[in-house]
Formats: sequence, C-alpha cells, structure tokens
Amino acid sequence: MDGMTNLLSMISPLILIVLLAVAAYFAFNRKWGMPIFTFLGLLFIYNQDMWGDLLNTITLVIMSSLISVVIGVPLGILMSKSETAQSIIKPILDIMQTMPGFVYLIPAVAFFGIGMVPGVFASVIFSLPPTVRMTNLGIRQVPTELVEASDSFGGTGWQKLFKLEMPLAKGNIFAGINQTIMLALSMVVIASMIGAPGLGQGVLSAVQRSQVGNGFTFGVSIVVLAIVMDRFTQRLNKTSQPKQVAEKKKSKKGKIWIATAVAAVVIVWGAISAFSSGSSNTGNITLAYTEQDDQIASTNVIAQVLEDQGFNVTTSSLDNAVMWESVANGEADAMVGAWLPVTHQAQYEEFKDDLDNLGPNVDKQAQNSFVVPSYMDVDSIEDLDDQAGQVVTGIEPGAGIVQAAENTLEEYPNLEGWQQELSSTGAMTTQLERAIAQEDEIVITGWTPHWMFSRFDIKTLDDPKSAMGDAESIYTFAREGLADDMPEAYQILDNFEWDVKDVEGVMLDMEDGRDPEDAARDWIKDNQDKADSWVE
Repeated sequence: MDGMTNLLSMISPLILIVLLAVAAYFAFNRKWGMPIFTFLGLLFIYNQDMWGDLLNTITLVIMSSLISVVIGVPLGILMSKSETAQSIIKPILDIMQTMPGFVYLIPAVAFFGIGMVPGVFASVIFSLPPTVRMTNLGIRQVPTELVEASDSFGGTGWQKLFKLEMPLAKGNIFAGINQTIMLALSMVVIASMIGAPGLGQGVLSAVQRSQVGNGFTFGVSIVVLAIVMDRFTQRLNKTSQPKQVAEKKKSKKGKIWIATAVAAVVIVWGAISAFSSGSSNTGNITLAYTEQDDQIASTNVIAQVLEDQGFNVTTSSLDNAVMWESVANGEADAMVGAWLPVTHQAQYEEFKDDLDNLGPNVDKQAQNSFVVPSYMDVDSIEDLDDQAGQVVTGIEPGAGIVQAAENTLEEYPNLEGWQQELSSTGAMTTQLERAIAQEDEIVITGWTPHWMFSRFDIKTLDDPKSAMGDAESIYTFAREGLADDMPEAYQILDNFEWDVKDVEGVMLDMEDGRDPEDAARDWIKDNQDKADSWVE
C-alpha cells in the first residue's frame, strides 16, 4: 500500500489529472461530459490542498476492493454450485452487511494496530458481501437450457464456468464489484478513527470541531472520487460493439508495449524517489493525538520542532482509547495529550506498564469543570437547580471528562434528574456560541486550556466536592524503546514543556481559521527561545 501511494505521489498532480481526463475521453467514446467532470473535480481537490489525502484514499479503496473481489468472486461461485455452502455463507454475509461499521474497528486495531492496514481490513469486511451475492445471483440466473447444452457437448466443469456461466453473469458480477467499491468509499471516514489517512480524516476532524466549510469541502472531494470511480467501473461492464472489437484487436499490441514502458519508467522513478527521500531524514516519528484543540495544538508544535531537527514526523488522529493503545503497542512513537490523574485515569491504568512516562508538558494547569455564560446567576455547581432544562452539554462518549461529568451528576444531590447530552467538541462549542448569542441558559463540560475562554464571556463553576477533579497535568508518553532507537527525538519530547497560555494562543489562532501547522509555526517564531530550550 505504501508502494502504491508512493507511485501515485511521484506523478505530478496536474499531469495525472490531465491523463485521467484523457483516459475518460477515450473510455466514454470521445464524449466530453465525463472528461470535463473528471478534470474539474480533481483540479478542485488539488486546489484545496487535499491531493495527498486523495491518494491515500484511492489506495485504501483500491486495495480493499481488490481483496474483496479476490475473495468474493470465488465465494460467490462456491455458493452458486453448492446449496450447503450457500446456507452457511448467506447468514455470515447478512451479519457483515448489517453490523455497524464501527464494530469492525475493534478487531482491526487488535490485529493490525493503526493506520492504513486496519482501515483496509475493516473496509473488506464491510464491502465484501455485494460481490459475493451478485456473483452467486449471476451464475444462478444462467439459462438452464444453455447449461444442459454445454453438458451434452461434453464441456467440463471449468469450461462451463469460464466460457459460459461467468461471461453471461458478467453484468451481475460487475454490478457487485461496483457496489463493493462504493461501500469501501463509505468506510473512509469510519476508518479514519483508527488512523487511516485520507479524505476521511478531514471529514472526521471537521465534524468533531464543527467546521462546516472544511467538512463540506472534504465531503465534496469524496463525492467527486466516488462518481469518477463509479463511472469508470460501470464503463468496464459495457459490451463492445463489433467494430470496436476489431479496432481494439488492432491496437491491443501497441497499447501493451506503451503500458509496459510507462510502468517501467514509473517503477524506476519510484525507486529513485524512495531512496532519496529515505536517506534525507534523521528518522521517522509518529505522534498520536485525538481531535481536541489542545492536543492538536501541542502535537503540531512539537512536530514542527522535531521536523526542524531533521525528523520525518507523521501525526495520526485517533480515538482516545486507540491513541493510548497505539503508543503502548509501538504503532505510534509518542503522544503529548495525556490528562492525569483524573481524565485519562482508566487508560493510564490499563497501559501504564507498556509506556514510558516523560512527565508533564503542562504542569498542574489543566482543569475540567462545568462552564456557563457569565450572565447566568450561578457561581457553583451547588447553585444549579433547573437551569438549561437540567441538561449538561457534553462531548464525545469516549472522553474522560464525560465520565467525570457523570460522577458529578451523581455526587451532587441538587443535580438529581439532570442528564448529560453527548455530542462532539465542535458541536458543544457551537451550541455554546448559539446560546450566548441568544442569551439562553446553557451548562457545558469545559476544560482549560481551551480557546473558548478567550473567545466567549464564560465562567467555571466552583466544585466544592471536587467531583470534576482537581487541577491536572498534561503528560507526554513515549513507547518503550524510543530512547534507544532515537535518543535525540526522545530528549526533545522529554524537554517539551509550556503553559496554558501558550496552548490557548495556538488554539485561538486555529479557531480564527489558521491551519494548525501554520499556527504552530507562528507560535514557534514568537517563542523561539522556549522552542530552542527543548532541543538543547
């Protein structure tokens, strides 16, 4: 998969866009509709700086589709030939199709860690059934008279399959393959939760941070890719006319030579590029984080510092539990967003024996709390009664602050009947902004550092029972063995330390529309002395 992505990356995006548009022109009988759509759609993706994400998504979809076809077509043939096989396989396919796609992430991470491979694994399970079902259906629908004629002329089982049944079932088989590709595309967002790179990560980030513009842009890009792949695969199923068949036979030999030459050039170019790129950096570092603004800010800042020292840094956005597991099992090298001793206590207890604790990067300045607009006449959690409809607006179900809020609702007698409404970090801040604009009552689960304290006139409620936890620290954890493998990177991560105001400054720039990498770079320029102290 890395090889496929690297080969696609070697070709200039504009050249590849033109080549695909030309291919569409000839594939669609020299009609201009699809070539123009292909050209403009891919040009839009390139213009929005999402070309690398597109190539990763194409790799995921192609690999998962190929594996699904390799497995699915033989299974479909087996089902068409054996009633026993059909009775066994059919319920399994029912389960695979109806099981929520998120469920497949659990075994995917357990067996393959994080990244592209588990994404393909989950996509194969989810997208395999249509190919199996349609292959089975197509072969079973071959007219009985033709099968009997084949038998009467002494045709063997293999001859009957490859020269009669599969050619006649071609339409159904390709329809199943087409649906498999579309289902694989639908998994790209879900797979991004376990670190699969591509357009899905952009969609997931936009949803969690309530960024309508980014979400729409990444969504449109997925639609463009889906339409292009759908139309091309449908075109493969078209029956050639006699004249076209004759023309294809004449040019087939020349096309084979051209394709071979192009493939050879691309492979050589890829080998040279891979060698040169592999020898130009000090080492490869993977930093794991969750889509929370404070973690995005801190991860991008330390990533920029490491890159300035010659390291090739990959940042991987993951679900919170997966982030901890990925560092513990060595899939990721480090993380800088562990809230302790309360918020991430459960994950810490589970994985602490497999992690290297580098100490806090924000020391005793982080705090979970209930937060309300300043105009609300409450100053303590004990003052709450029936405000905001007795609802606390929370964030993602897997976050540690969610459990802290549930404990708080149980700890305070005056909160009997209250409930926590879960959503996402982005949805929570959007709801807060809407409530403040209309001066409505709202209670949210908030924490510092966070940009909302700089943007909105809000206050934290006193917590006499400390149910939301005392002041916390944000820790850096590394995988075991990183100190021996890359001591310089380990030392930089160990030296990484800043305060809440630094974090909130980067977060506020991000909220104002700055790209996280640009916001991190600007902070480093304005605080060069502090950044230099980390690499001493």
